[in-house]
Amino acid sequence: MRTAYSVETVRAVERELMARLPEGALMLRAAAGLAAVCAGLLARRPGRVYGSRVVLLVGPGDNGGDALYAGARLARRGAGVTAVPMDPEQMHAGGLAALRAAGGRVARAVPQRADLVVDGLLGIGGRGGLRPAGAALAERIPPGVPVVAVDLPSGVDADTGEVAGPAVTADVTVTFGAYKPGLLIDPGASRAGAVHLVDIGLELPEPEVEALQHADVAGLLPEPTASSDKYRRGVVGIVAGSAQYPGAAVLAVAGALRGGAGAVRYVGPAADSVLARYPETLIGPGRVQAWVIGPGLGEGRAGEVADVLAGDAAVLVDADGLRGLDPAVLRARTAPTLLTPHAGEAAALLGVSRESVEAGRLAAVRRLAERYGAAVLLKGSTTLVASGGVRAVRVNPTGTPWLATAGSGDVLSGLAGSLLAGGLSGADAGSVGAYLHGLAARRTGGPLLAHQVAEALPAAWQDTTHP
Repeated sequence: MRTAYSVETVRAVERELMARLPEGALMLRAAAGLAAVCAGLLARRPGRVYGSRVVLLVGPGDNGGDALYAGARLARRGAGVTAVPMDPEQMHAGGLAALRAAGGRVARAVPQRADLVVDGLLGIGGRGGLRPAGAALAERIPPGVPVVAVDLPSGVDADTGEVAGPAVTADVTVTFGAYKPGLLIDPGASRAGAVHLVDIGLELPEPEVEALQHADVAGLLPEPTASSDKYRRGVVGIVAGSAQYPGAAVLAVAGALRGGAGAVRYVGPAADSVLARYPETLIGPGRVQAWVIGPGLGEGRAGEVADVLAGDAAVLVDADGLRGLDPAVLRARTAPTLLTPHAGEAAALLGVSRESVEAGRLAAVRRLAERYGAAVLLKGSTTLVASGGVRAVRVNPTGTPWLATAGSGDVLSGLAGSLLAGGLSGADAGSVGAYLHGLAARRTGGPLLAHQVAEALPAAWQDTTHP
């Protein structure tokens, strides 16, 4: 599992470690890791490291110092290294001396011929995007030249992934000691490229953000045993669809049938459409371990939502089912509850604008989980899952922009509901469901249709359990 930590946490554990180390030792560790990654990238070109041209964009803080010390290491291997400072009067003194001693030079303008650019303009404490001097340097990065960001791309908020102004887009990010949330959450994640973690010896506490990997998902997936029958494996009920949106019912059932539950029960007006596509489906009310309610429900069916929430089964609420939810009702439930809004629905649940949710997705999903006392899966370019009382927010690392298509959310709801019926908690069902859903979409490619994602789910399941 990838774990990420806030700037405050990282700074605190860095201070503890620096108190036990010789002065500057931690920066030298970071620079060594940065230089190793840069050398590996340069080694792919015909001339390798020797004779390559490296440009360092250098800010005034420790981030710039890391770049300078790494540049000194590359210069000692025969690279031609040029440092371009944001402010020549505020360069890290030790790093600058090391670079010059190794044969590197300082220039006021960004050279237009380079084999690699190292972005050391801003560190993890930067907020609000690049200031004019830094933005001017970033704009002059030669087109097509690989960019390596130091700790995170300059201009990205390390804690949230927000980009509130000009920012660097990196091909590779070398981060030190721990992942930062902004490297895992869009739009920051989209600017980070491939992320390399350099271990510098930090002793880290419980994370603020985590991202499941194949092995984590495999460990959470429900697997039948020799004594299993369809009822022991769980039954998921689907309350979805309407005369206007019958396809939502079909797609939710499609996801549920491939989510590991022993049976899928459908209740709603689209029974004929569901049976025509999936004759395995049970029709009509009955005992279930989890309900999925909301996809394509339409208006005027709040009573059905209330009835489902009043029961003792686990419940996933999506789409039209999210309208007018009462936080007190959800907080009073003892069975698992999972809400799966997109940004617009999340904004309505919080009573804020959609723009504010999009601008602060991490804060929004935490507020939703706290307010409603439920697990919350916030859909988007980076899907986030939070649960009230649990510190870490899960970030889904799979998926593709092609998932922004009609019906894909219905498939996800059915899938996650099936995992709820199989005994997973709300947070686990949401995060595992999102992981498999994104993995299936990658297998499908694009442009894709929602039903193709459902059809690819068994293969995605196998990818995690038999990599």
